[in-house]
Amino acid sequence: MPIDATLPYDDQNIFAKILRGEIPNNTVYEDEWALAFRDINPQAPVHVLVIPRGAYVSWDDFSANGSDSEIAGFVRAVGKVARDLDLVESGYRLLANIGIDSHQEVPHLHVHLFGGKPLGPMLAR
Repeated sequence: MPIDATLPYDDQNIFAKILRGEIPNNTVYEDEWALAFRDINPQAPVHVLVIPRGAYVSWDDFSANGSDSEIAGFVRAVGKVARDLDLVESGYRLLANIGIDSHQEVPHLHVHLFGGKPLGPMLAR
């Protein structure tokens, strides 16, 4: 069910539980700012979710309320994951769904990182 990204942060969402260690994940990268793990329903040969450690629902929430260190650390983590997974030369796609119209399903900011094959057009009509 899509999420209304204007609602307050729900600390019982699945990514909050993963960050607390209550739910296992297949971690590919972690540091003080971010956690990256393989998606349980991959849509490409490489499909990793990168999430900030802070309690943010969306990009607008994160950009307005995150510290400069959190924002820089998260953006750097996304790039590091792409490099670590050898996706830079062949290319990759980043996707962040925010709110109901984009079909955001988890109310915690997250970036999907796709790669490992030609990904086709950005949006189907």
